[in-house]
Amino acid sequence: MVTATTYEELEKIFSKYIRKPESKALIRKAWDVAESLHNGQLRKSGEPYIIHPLNVACILAELHVGPATICAGLLHDVVEDTQATKEDIAKEFGDDVAEIVDGVTKVGQIKFVSLEQKQVENHQHMLLAMAKDIRVIVVKLADRLHNIRTLNALPPEKQRRIARETLEIYAPLAHKIGMFRIKAELEDTSLRYVDNEMYNKILTQIKNDSSARMSNVDHTIDEIKRILGENGLTDYQIKGRIKNIYSIYKKMVNQKKDFKDIYDILAIRVIVKTVGECYQVLGLIHANYTPVPKRFKDYIAVPKPNMYQSLHTTVISNDGFTFEVQIRTEEMDRIAEYGIAAHWAYKENAEYSKEREQFEIAQTLKWYGDLLKFSEEENAQNASAEEYVETVKEDLLNTTVYVYTPTGEVVDLPKGATPLDFAYKIHTNIGNKTVGAMVNNHIVPLDYELKTGDIISIKTNKNSFGPSENWLKIAKTTHARHKIKSFLNKQNHDILLGQGKQMVDEEFKSQRITNYDLDNEFALKFQKNNISSLDDMYLEVAKNNLSAKTVVSKYIGASDPSRLTEEALSRQIERSQRILTTNSETGVVVEGLTNPQLKLGSCCNPIPGDEILGYVTKGNGIVVHNLCCKNINSFQKERLIPLAWATNIDRKYPVSIKIEATANMNLLVEIMNTVSASGMSILAINANQNANLEAIVKLKVMTDNLLSLEKMIVNLKKIKYIYNIERDNH
Repeated sequence: MVTATTYEELEKIFSKYIRKPESKALIRKAWDVAESLHNGQLRKSGEPYIIHPLNVACILAELHVGPATICAGLLHDVVEDTQATKEDIAKEFGDDVAEIVDGVTKVGQIKFVSLEQKQVENHQHMLLAMAKDIRVIVVKLADRLHNIRTLNALPPEKQRRIARETLEIYAPLAHKIGMFRIKAELEDTSLRYVDNEMYNKILTQIKNDSSARMSNVDHTIDEIKRILGENGLTDYQIKGRIKNIYSIYKKMVNQKKDFKDIYDILAIRVIVKTVGECYQVLGLIHANYTPVPKRFKDYIAVPKPNMYQSLHTTVISNDGFTFEVQIRTEEMDRIAEYGIAAHWAYKENAEYSKEREQFEIAQTLKWYGDLLKFSEEENAQNASAEEYVETVKEDLLNTTVYVYTPTGEVVDLPKGATPLDFAYKIHTNIGNKTVGAMVNNHIVPLDYELKTGDIISIKTNKNSFGPSENWLKIAKTTHARHKIKSFLNKQNHDILLGQGKQMVDEEFKSQRITNYDLDNEFALKFQKNNISSLDDMYLEVAKNNLSAKTVVSKYIGASDPSRLTEEALSRQIERSQRILTTNSETGVVVEGLTNPQLKLGSCCNPIPGDEILGYVTKGNGIVVHNLCCKNINSFQKERLIPLAWATNIDRKYPVSIKIEATANMNLLVEIMNTVSASGMSILAINANQNANLEAIVKLKVMTDNLLSLEKMIVNLKKIKYIYNIERDNH
């Protein structure tokens, strides 16, 4: 690779497509400023520092980027390494150039932190900057490419670290935006420093083997030319290509293959004018050679998320030589080589809008749209740098499985992903309420491994109690596991909160105190326990760090009538008059009615803690329904009335739940033991198997309220066979 040393070499490249005098003048000005600011600075190799930004700009110009991006390439290090600021750049070159330079600077800000944290936060800055403007990542890839080309000037330890980082982050990014030529060079050059012995071994084998294979390829190319000519195809290109060294390395290491067992080291590429000709060539190849089963891929009909389009087929020649054929149009070939840079190559007379460009990129690069959405979501939730980078690396950069929604939208996921990963990628709420999945119209378990081409439909239920801890074993993506953990943490927090309140309420009840009102101001009396709110107080009680008796004693002392003001006493009496009294039959009260005829709905079995409504029937009094009951939508609205649970309920209620689990002979025993340990009695239990041979357990128990039920559900979720629990209101 030739290294540029003068501005004229850069100008020669960009002048092929940038002709406006004002654009050329802007690039020249950027060169003059960069040369002046970097004057006197040297690289580790001893050459003037300006050689680096010059070559970064040359790489960018070869990609046909716009003037602003070339300027950013020339200036990308001035904020980091000179006295210049972002404001200086904006003043001289406009906000567009300044924003790109600022993004690249943030990507490179790796100082003042420890090595491990430096790596993580650097990658996070890079990805967040990329989410704002993808040109930042194009400049950064050009920067990394030139640095990799000149890595030999650094100490061996630093060479290996930079090379590993390149293989882990930058090469996958180049692949993601379809820049295969840059990706291949990043990978091959990095491998030379990471595993030099294997690099040289593969290089030697390619040299020794390629002459024999290439003679076969040349012979086959002549045959294909003859076949195409006989069928009227004359305007095409055909050539052989050698697989890059790192791709061979991965197959040898990851798939434990010998060099001789890798059949696509050499491939034949046919480039034609139209999509129709692509399929015509494919038909002729299959008609004259034997196709290898399961080795045909149609990336024209279903492009890869990085815009790559081509037909791939592996065939066996008449003399037993196995080779791959790639068939594509000229436009597809440009995109295959340069990816996003080819698709949005600078057009001088076209109207330019970076916002429109970003929108089109997000529309075409599905994963890039996911990154935009994910970055906003994680920023809103203050995700840590480690979580963010791990998720992007695992879930966005390593996608190898492409599946469909029922409407035909392509969703890309990592290898090994399950329906749960799919559900959480669509939406967090869909993931949390997932109760089943169908793949290609067949019911599958939630741990089913998705395959490319699968059509997935997720079944949800609003009555589901949400993820169990077993889901953490089923989900493969970091994103899904992160969402499941968040749900479980919040669920445990809410249950502890309810448990603490219940313990305090029971202590008041045991002391025959019914008229009490706790608030945040009262909770501050326990500041020495690090309590600053009523919720904090309840949590400390639930954790046994503060006793309910202490809380009540403190309240009684604070509420001594002799110390109450007349105004406070008046408010307390007013609250007392609003306290609801228990209806002995149902535990439900109706405002304004002393002893109404009430009946709990058998369709939804409401329990204290559920939101409820009453339905006034003709002749049978008022039926109490759960607000989530499926029948409410069919009721006459004028017959619905508001209801509330009484404050001091002393009875138990039947409730039915449905459990879905992996079939196991110990399942029922563990369920019964868990229910018993939760202090509940079982009214009925039965188990069946569905068409997928999963266990469906219907369980009816007696509970005093929703909190007690949820605590039992949390304990049931710890049984390793169970993966879904929901209220059974059917």
